[in-house]
Amino acid sequence: MPVTRYLKMALILGLISAIGPFAIDMYLPALPAIGQSLGADVGQVQLTLTVFFLALGCGQLLYGPVSDMVGRKPPLYFGLGLFTLASIGCALTTDVDMLIALRFLQGLGAAAGGAIPRAIVRDLHTGNEAARLTSLLMLVFSVSPILAPLVGSGVIALTGWRGVFVCVAVAAVAGMVMVNRALSETRTVEQRVESSLGSALRAYWLLLRDTRFLGLVGIASGAMAGFFVFVAGSSFVFIDHYGFSPTQYSLAFSFNAVAFIGASQFTAPLGKRFGLVPLVKFAATTSGAFMLSLLIYFAAGGDQVWVLMALFFVASGFMGFVIPSASVLALDRHGAIAGTASALMGTLQMMGGAMAMGIVSLFANGKPLPMVAGMAAGSLTGVALTWLTLGGKAPAGPQPVRTG
Repeated sequence: MPVTRYLKMALILGLISAIGPFAIDMYLPALPAIGQSLGADVGQVQLTLTVFFLALGCGQLLYGPVSDMVGRKPPLYFGLGLFTLASIGCALTTDVDMLIALRFLQGLGAAAGGAIPRAIVRDLHTGNEAARLTSLLMLVFSVSPILAPLVGSGVIALTGWRGVFVCVAVAAVAGMVMVNRALSETRTVEQRVESSLGSALRAYWLLLRDTRFLGLVGIASGAMAGFFVFVAGSSFVFIDHYGFSPTQYSLAFSFNAVAFIGASQFTAPLGKRFGLVPLVKFAATTSGAFMLSLLIYFAAGGDQVWVLMALFFVASGFMGFVIPSASVLALDRHGAIAGTASALMGTLQMMGGAMAMGIVSLFANGKPLPMVAGMAAGSLTGVALTWLTLGGKAPAGPQPVRTG
């Protein structure tokens, strides 16, 4: 595929994938204000994040098989439409319980943008070619944690937190227009004939018995769970504990995304040079070592914000190698059921992240240690799964091309 087509496809899929994360990252700076506006405590406000992640995960179990049966585009239209309507409801609600319910519906809509773009990548490529397109997609996708908090701060300053939901509703409508005008169907009619509800259930059973698939999904899920814990707790830590303004917090949040983005763009060439399996081993282990150092520092009584930012910056960079590489390896052998495999991957990742956020929220006190402990636990879980899944000789099957 020519570079220009890679970039076009990455731009379209990345923007569709980023609509859901925008609905998270844009309103992170406003979490304390939402609590004050709706008379909600910290736990209730964090629940609006948790239910979104749960819906984002559970919804993918439906979208993946449906996209195998009817094609990739129709479920995207449905999901983006549901997301739009739920976003408008979020902008109008005056009750925190209603906000929680609408965020769940919003997450169900956003789930379409989670499962289907990965399936489209697998429809088109495998191995390092898939890693190359996935890295480009993540370059666009990763703009979310950089720009969204900054944009959110500006929107909140001008319109209040409700304006955030109006903005993401507009973004979802723009996504539907892109799907209609610029995205070609990648699931052929012949391939759809072989897909049904029964085949989807058999595919899920096959995947749930594939220990290598589950291990690779778990590796990426551990890294993502640590990041989700940071997403849920960082606004309270930076704003309430360290005294950052919403704009300063947005810049600090974006700082770590720069490392992730920069590293992810080297995934394909490094995977081609050394192999994706060795790359995952090295990157996951190194990221886990930095997260363990961060935990030891805060557990010993440290409380410097620059230490938190510096060590997590490095760990985020290595996560940028782990997540796309492990995801490509997990899907490599399941091209015939790419939508279903992508859906199960997304569901397990989101459920893991939601569980991590829920557990850490029980201990949250606005200080860094509970958040850091949850981040480190996710990362170290990923390290353990890396060596359990990939520690021995790489099993037979599609392997990255080596050169030089």
